[in-house]
Amino acid sequence: MHRSAFPAYHSSCGWNALLPKRREIPVLINDTLCDVAIVGAGYTGLAAARQWSLRAPDDRVLVLDASEIGEGNPGRNSGFLLEIALANDADALQIERMQDCNRLIGETMQEIRDTVQRGGIDCDLQRTGTYRAAAGATGELAIDQYRAFLDAAGLPFEELDREQLEQKLGTRFYRRGLYSPHCYLAQPAALIRGLARMLPASVSIFEHTPVTSLNQRNGRWTLTTPEAEVVADKVILANNAFCKGLGTGRSRIVAMYTYAALTPRLPDPVLATLGSDASWGVLPAHRLGSTLRRTADGRLLIRSFYGYEREDDTKRVAVKLADNLLRRFPQLGKVEFELLWSGATGFTLNGAPIWGAAKPGLFVSAGCNGGGVVKGTLFGKLLVDLAFGLPIPDMQRLFGQASWMPPEPLRRIGFHAVAALERRRGLAEV
Repeated sequence: MHRSAFPAYHSSCGWNALLPKRREIPVLINDTLCDVAIVGAGYTGLAAARQWSLRAPDDRVLVLDASEIGEGNPGRNSGFLLEIALANDADALQIERMQDCNRLIGETMQEIRDTVQRGGIDCDLQRTGTYRAAAGATGELAIDQYRAFLDAAGLPFEELDREQLEQKLGTRFYRRGLYSPHCYLAQPAALIRGLARMLPASVSIFEHTPVTSLNQRNGRWTLTTPEAEVVADKVILANNAFCKGLGTGRSRIVAMYTYAALTPRLPDPVLATLGSDASWGVLPAHRLGSTLRRTADGRLLIRSFYGYEREDDTKRVAVKLADNLLRRFPQLGKVEFELLWSGATGFTLNGAPIWGAAKPGLFVSAGCNGGGVVKGTLFGKLLVDLAFGLPIPDMQRLFGQASWMPPEPLRRIGFHAVAALERRRGLAEV
């Protein structure tokens, strides 16, 4: 079995562990035919399945996932649903393009919100906004660049100094930051489980059914799984960085593992020291910094550090995560984590996605570069419209195209060299 076609995690997903047990969806054990097979039951894959069922209600749609809903990558993120472009996507010199991107992303977020409300999905979805905060000079430069973008785009924001951040968040770790209202926070495992539950009857999901090979025969596609084969007229690869394990995007994408931990619910006296906001999220000014959340049920989450193409030892990572959290919130006294996990995401060299028709009848969306909930939903929906020959926005103009990466071992060497340089530059943000 080709492990590069799907992740194999050491630990279960922390967000999913907080939810009630669900009835597992069956494994595919019989050979089958379908109109379209979608690899990956994440936000992109489920959005594609919904859109396909709207475009062709009589078609049979199969979604194949290597894990189970809520336990895979979509449930392992930090639960930020941004309504505007990510900070590293923003460009004050390309305002028209960025406004077009923001319009599409904002419309998609509205659709997600409507779906959550219509389906009664209990995922703690709240429009809390988000903070971007800087602890050092490198982070402050990034804050200035993002502020210039927000100014040029006419988007509202609030600039905050150390004292104001302390009042909001309960930490003096950061020198200054920006608050933007354009973000929702959610329990990501609950969200993806709810979205899967709302799929129409024409869509069949099979869990614990990794696709280990993909081949074209006589104009149709054969997907091999451990127990069965699927023959499909068309295939959508929505498995992010692991598309390269099925022969697509090998020279343009890598799998990066990041690590997250959740504390138990904190005692009320400690919560009283964590600022005036009862639920908040902090995104780092520097990409190698730490993401933070205070959850609605009184926990702290921290996410940081990267592993190249494989998961690191989580016990060793836990020590570093605890140190990072304690440096921000010394009033905790000590840090104990109830849950610790990793999650893989797809990164490209220039931050642009792999998106579109890879071959006749084969479509791919990969490389959301950390913004997968809303942007991935948008990409999955538009990929179906592309497959049906319908008008779509100019995706390359709006979001770019993933650039070439050197082969291994040069790619790995280059990554570690760049990461070491960025760690030195952004050391204060970690």
